[in-house]
Amino acid sequence: MKHADNLLPPVAKKVPFELNLHGVKRVDDYYWLRDDSRKSPQILAHLEAENRYKTAQFSPYEPLQKTLFDELIGRLDKDESSVPYKWHSHWYSRRYQQGFEYPVIVRSRGEIETQTSHGLTSSADSQLHHHEQVLLDVNVRANGHDFYGLGGVSISYDESKLAFGEDTLSRRMYKIFFKDIESGALLDDVLDGTDGGAVWANDNQHVFYIKKDQQTLLGNQVFRHKLGTEQSQDVLVYEEQDDTYYISLGKSLDETRILLFHESTITSEVSMLEADKPLTQFKPLLAREEGHEYSVSKLGDEYYILTNWQAENFRLMKANESQISDKSQWQQVIAAAADTRIEDILLLKDYLIVQTRAQGVSQIEVRPFGEQAPYLLAFNDPAYVAGLDINASQLSNKLRIYYSSPTTPESIYEYDLSKPMDRRLLKQEKVLGDFDSERYQAERLFITARDGAKVPVTLVYRKDKFTKDGTNPLYQYGYGAYGHTVDPDFDSSAISLLDRGVVYAIAHVRGGEMLGRPWYDSGRMLNKQHSFDDFVDVTKALVAQGYGDSKKVLAAGGSAGGLLMGGVINQAPELYFAVAAHVPFVDIVTTMLDESIPLTTNEYDEWGNPNEKVYFDYMLSYSPYDQMTRQAYPHLLVTTGLHDSQVQYFEPAKWVAKLRDYKTDDNKLLFHIDMEAGHGGKSGRYRRYQDTAQEYAFFLGLLGLN
Repeated sequence: MKHADNLLPPVAKKVPFELNLHGVKRVDDYYWLRDDSRKSPQILAHLEAENRYKTAQFSPYEPLQKTLFDELIGRLDKDESSVPYKWHSHWYSRRYQQGFEYPVIVRSRGEIETQTSHGLTSSADSQLHHHEQVLLDVNVRANGHDFYGLGGVSISYDESKLAFGEDTLSRRMYKIFFKDIESGALLDDVLDGTDGGAVWANDNQHVFYIKKDQQTLLGNQVFRHKLGTEQSQDVLVYEEQDDTYYISLGKSLDETRILLFHESTITSEVSMLEADKPLTQFKPLLAREEGHEYSVSKLGDEYYILTNWQAENFRLMKANESQISDKSQWQQVIAAAADTRIEDILLLKDYLIVQTRAQGVSQIEVRPFGEQAPYLLAFNDPAYVAGLDINASQLSNKLRIYYSSPTTPESIYEYDLSKPMDRRLLKQEKVLGDFDSERYQAERLFITARDGAKVPVTLVYRKDKFTKDGTNPLYQYGYGAYGHTVDPDFDSSAISLLDRGVVYAIAHVRGGEMLGRPWYDSGRMLNKQHSFDDFVDVTKALVAQGYGDSKKVLAAGGSAGGLLMGGVINQAPELYFAVAAHVPFVDIVTTMLDESIPLTTNEYDEWGNPNEKVYFDYMLSYSPYDQMTRQAYPHLLVTTGLHDSQVQYFEPAKWVAKLRDYKTDDNKLLFHIDMEAGHGGKSGRYRRYQDTAQEYAFFLGLLGLN
C-alpha cells in the first residue's frame, strides 16, 4: 500500500552518542533530541512533523474524539461547587460557572446548614449567593494564557488578605500574588520562582514560602517575606542541603505552629516554629534518621506521631513537645499491624480519627477520648475509597469524609461524632445525562502472580453489556511507583468505555501501597520487575477468566505508569492490542545519571542510584528505551508536553524515534506533543478532557466501536 508523502511517519536522523559507565557502552542515536531551551529549530521541526503525522493518521477518529469529548464534558455538572467549609468567621468554597474553565473562589458569612444530597437547597443557595464575596475569579486571571495553573490559595489569620500562586508555563514554577480582600486590590508584593504556596504567620504581615532551584526545579529554600517589602529583602530561614529531599510547608490544625516537612523516599523530618513568633527559627521536632518516616499532629502540648519506627506498616505514638526529640519517651497509642497500614489521622479536641487500609480496603475509625467506645464507619461497596475531607477546626465535633466507588460518584458525608452513625450526605457529584449507578457492577479480585503474590484488581463493567465469556474488550490501567495507591474511585469518563461494552480494570501492582508498605517495597529499587510481572500476570488471568478478549486488550498508564507500559510492551507485546503511554518515563538510566534534570536525585531511593553498578545493571535490565528489540509492538499512542517538568519531552521523543526504527509491524505509532502544556496536560476544567477523548477515540476507533 502506497502512503501519501504526508502520511509517511517522521524518521529522526541518527547521530550516535556514546555513553560509557561501569564497563558498559551504550550508543544513543537520538540523544540530540534533547534541548533544554526548547528553542532548537531542528528539534521543534521534528516534533511538529510528528504532530502533523499524528493528525493525519488520527483523522478517521476525529469525529469519534469530538463525540467522546462532548460525552465527557456533557456529564459534568455545569455549575459544580464544593461544599462550603467554616474557617474562623466565614464559609469558604469554590464553584464553576457554566462554560468557564476555571473556578471562582468565594466566601460568605452566616450559617449554611441546609443541604441536600446534591448540595445546597435553593433557599440556602440564594442566601449563600446573596452574601457571597468573590475572593478570586480564576477565569479572569487565566484570560489570555494558553496554560494556567493555580497554585496554593491561603487566607491570612485575620481573614483580610489572600495569597495565591500562578504558573502560566506549566513548569510548576509559580509566582505568588497578594490581594486585599476588602478593597479587591492586588498588593505590590510579587514572589517569583516559588512552589506556589504561602503559609501565613499569625501577625498577618509575614508569610513563609519555598523557592525552587531554577535548573532542577527542586524546592530547596524557605524564605520569610514581610508584606510591603521587596522580594530581594526576604530572609532565607532554611536551606535544604540534601538534594534527595523535598520540602513543604504547612500549619498545625490549632494554628499555633508553622511546620516544615522534609521528605525523601524513605526518610522524613518535621521542623516547626511558633506562628505567633515569625522572626524565630525552624527547629526539628525529631532529627532525621535514615529509613525513619514520621508525621505529627498537635493537640495542646502533646504531639501524636505516626511513625514507622519498629513498625513497617506504621504505628501511632504520642509525646509532649519537650520530649518528642527522644523516642524512648514516646508512648504507644495504636500498635502496628502486619495487615493494616495506618495512612492518616485527624486530631479533634474530643476525638481521634484514624484512617487505615487493610487488604487494600479503606477504613475510618472514630476513637473518642471520653467514655464512648471506639467505632468504625461502615461502607458497603465491594471496592471503594474513603478518606478525610476538609476538617478546618480542631474544636469541632463534626467529621467530614469523602467516599467514592467505581459505581458511586464522589460523596461528601458529615458525621455528628457525639451521636455515632449520625450521618448526612452533604453533596454527591452530579453526573448529568442518563447515568444510573444500578447499571454498573464493580468487582474486587485477587490474581495470583507468577511468584505467588496476590495482586488486587478492581473491575467495573456495565451489567447488560458484559458476558463473562471472553468477548468483551478489556481496558487495563496501572501505575505502580512511589507508594502511590490508585484508588478504586468513581471516574465519570470511564462510562464512555463501559457503555460501549469495555471492561475497565485497575491492576494494583507492586510499587503502589494498596497492600501496605511491604507492597511498595516489593516494587521499588531492586524489586521493580515485580511491577511489570504483576501487570502482565493480571492481563493473562483476566483473559483466562473470561473478563476480556485476548485480541482486544487495551492498556494505559502515565508518567511512572508510562514506564510500566514501556516495560510491558518490551516484555509481553503479544498480550496487548493497543497501548497509551502518557508522559512516559522510559529512558530511566540516562535520566537518573543526570543530576541537572528535575527530580533525579530525589528518586535514588525509588529506582536506585545508577552511579552504583548493582543499580545501573538492574535498571538497565528493564529500561524501556534500552531494552527495545526488533519485534512487533501493539498499536501505540504516546503523549508528552514540551514544557513537562517531571518527565522531560525528549524521553518519549527519543523512545518514539527508536520504536519507529525497531518495530517490525504495521501497527499505528502516534506521538502527540502538546507544545503549550507540561506534565499534567492541558489546563482548565473542560480542555483537559480533550486528552482523555483522544485516548478513548484511539482505542475505540481501532476496535471499530465508533
